[in-house]
Amino acid sequence: MKIMKKIKLTVLGVWFLCVVGCAAILMLLLNAINTPSVPRTIAVRGDCLTTAPRDKTAITLRVTTLDKSAARSMKMATEQVAQITEFVKGLDAEMQTTEFNSYEKTEWNRDDQKSVSLGIETTIAVEVSSKNVDAIEKVLNEFAGAEHVFSENLRMYTSAEVLKPIMEKCLSVAVENARVRADAIAAGDKKRAGKMLSVSYDTSNNNNAMYKNVAPRMMVMGAVATESAMDVGGSLVSKDTDVSVSVSAVFEIK
Repeated sequence: MKIMKKIKLTVLGVWFLCVVGCAAILMLLLNAINTPSVPRTIAVRGDCLTTAPRDKTAITLRVTTLDKSAARSMKMATEQVAQITEFVKGLDAEMQTTEFNSYEKTEWNRDDQKSVSLGIETTIAVEVSSKNVDAIEKVLNEFAGAEHVFSENLRMYTSAEVLKPIMEKCLSVAVENARVRADAIAAGDKKRAGKMLSVSYDTSNNNNAMYKNVAPRMMVMGAVATESAMDVGGSLVSKDTDVSVSVSAVFEIK
């Protein structure tokens, strides 16, 4: 009787171990099926270099007035800006205010060892831009040397509407360049680049070609001529904007 019980217990133990073992094997198989295979990948960089025409010219006119009376200081500045606004209305140009402030201007009196008020200084800066260079030259000729008006930041640049499609096309070229490089590297292992798994990009350009600050009367005297800002005849000239796009892409290897 005892021997029979031992045999039954042994059979039950073996059966239990078989069930546990089968369950463990089944779990391993299920995990293997559910676990996605990690694809082999290759990370490369793609580049694109191109240019965009600088289609707009801009100049900043800064009106600065100083008077003991805050009201008079503000009035002189706004009247001068009103003259500029009226003049620009007759041109193929755009104008926007970039700065407006009014504060008490002081200086240190070394003899009295204290700050002395010089009055209220009002500054209003406006940017005038146009696709027509002649319009900007007319603005400079009209207001360069005018009382309280300072011309600065004469520049040519590529407008957003012109730059955007060029940048987008360059980005596409950079991605294609990355794929060509990935294919070339994978070919060494007799493979090819498959679908793109991820991508990031950086862009740069040398837009806003600054010429120099234009001091009063310099424009009409023809004295501004640095870094090819003007040709010998006094006309504005500019090189195209250099555009660079770089992408970092990861491709699946097939």
